[in-house]
Amino acid sequence: MSLILLVEDDPTIHRAVRDNLRFERHDVLSATDGETGYRLATEKKPDVMILDVMLPKMTGFEVCRKLRAEGFMTPIIMLTARGEEGDRVLGLDLGADDYVTKPCSIKELLARVRAQLRRAGAAEAMPKEVRFDDIAIDFLRYEAIRDGKPVDMTRKEFGLLRLLAAKSGEVVKRDDLLVEVWGYDTSTSTRTVDNHVLTLRTKLEKNPAEPQRLVTVHGVGYKLVL
Repeated sequence: MSLILLVEDDPTIHRAVRDNLRFERHDVLSATDGETGYRLATEKKPDVMILDVMLPKMTGFEVCRKLRAEGFMTPIIMLTARGEEGDRVLGLDLGADDYVTKPCSIKELLARVRAQLRRAGAAEAMPKEVRFDDIAIDFLRYEAIRDGKPVDMTRKEFGLLRLLAAKSGEVVKRDDLLVEVWGYDTSTSTRTVDNHVLTLRTKLEKNPAEPQRLVTVHGVGYKLVL
């Protein structure tokens, strides 16, 4: 049985989501403001956090930013009435793992919770660290070191590299990377994976223009060569 933290101040939505989570046999912690949600997240360590953006006392963006800065690794699903692309991008950049726009189907939200739980379970079998050249990556601490100096990497970059490391030497399709790291529907047309790989190359490759570690397999995806 999983522990879900629901932080939502709309009583109707809160009750509907809470009751459906319980129907699926999850334990549910509830909060209706950002400060309480932040406290429960740090004290109770839930398996998944559903976090509304527009909250009293502390916004969902502020809660997410503060938790990630403190090393909080629980998957966060942002829940908001806003539909603007900029808000979605901001939430993901702050460390959210998924983003659902209200009004949304309760079934869809529950499916996204299940997907995050599966992803978190699969992460247990993932490598805890990887080393190559002068690079040392600690996936549990989200720390990257190159030639003795820290490398600034986002959660998604760590997630992408960890999945490639788990399948070292094997080609991982773009669609699989999108599903496993971003939770995207594979029908989505996006350059997200390509852009993240390009950024990782600038941070980790000796010569980003001629990558030897993060290798493109044209028309298919990418592989990490160790």
